[in-house]
Amino acid sequence: MLDFLKPQKPKDIKLIRSHILDFIKDQFKKAEGGEGGNIRGLQLYVTCEAVDKYLYESALFVNEPTRFKEEEVQKIADDFDINLPHDWIMEILFDENPPADTIKANDVDVALFVSTQRRKAIHKEKTAVIKVLHGEAEKEMYQIGSTNERINIGRESKVHTADGFYRENTIAFPDSSNNKSNKSVSRQHAHIEWDEDLSAFLLYADEGGVPPSNKIKVKSKNGEEKRLLTTEIGHHLLNGDQIILGESALLEFNYAE
Repeated sequence: MLDFLKPQKPKDIKLIRSHILDFIKDQFKKAEGGEGGNIRGLQLYVTCEAVDKYLYESALFVNEPTRFKEEEVQKIADDFDINLPHDWIMEILFDENPPADTIKANDVDVALFVSTQRRKAIHKEKTAVIKVLHGEAEKEMYQIGSTNERINIGRESKVHTADGFYRENTIAFPDSSNNKSNKSVSRQHAHIEWDEDLSAFLLYADEGGVPPSNKIKVKSKNGEEKRLLTTEIGHHLLNGDQIILGESALLEFNYAE
């Protein structure tokens, strides 16, 4: 087919965003009569050429990690009365070769995978970096992976717990340090786990990291703050999240490129 006969894809940021939202809306319509209530998350693959990447980054508010999800896609779900779970995820991935199971859009360079309770998210091995910004840990930087076991965070590397067992903290703040921030980190403060269903790292408070004792706060890249008040519900970690342990020990989370 001659190039001038091919449908022209938009080059305007607002038009790209509008087409992507229409595409997601169509997929929600299809899911509404089937597994709409079981949707766990969306993986949106951007397949554009490198020269157009900046257009799609702007259209999807890439510099504001939760904006497209919370302001745009959540509104579509609300309009269709789809009761998404509180921990549903929205991943935006730039990949010219999306997995075969994705649904490709016709008029924009994106493909979509809708994960449900029965149709798990497409899992690619991921790594992330935890940087110590304040306080003195055994290392200044830790790399964790989706294949790792639970990553414990606390004071001292090996801790004798109240139930008689030992806990090993991967990210450990030595008790012998003169850094005052270390003193407010509990021995069983928090942990990070990879969630296979959500395809994401989740941060959990442990017994020493919830009120009324020491606390955990997370501040996102866009300035939003969240306090972890229970050991049961994990916080979905995003690029640039800063994690405050106790009074002032500070970690920063980022996915590795």
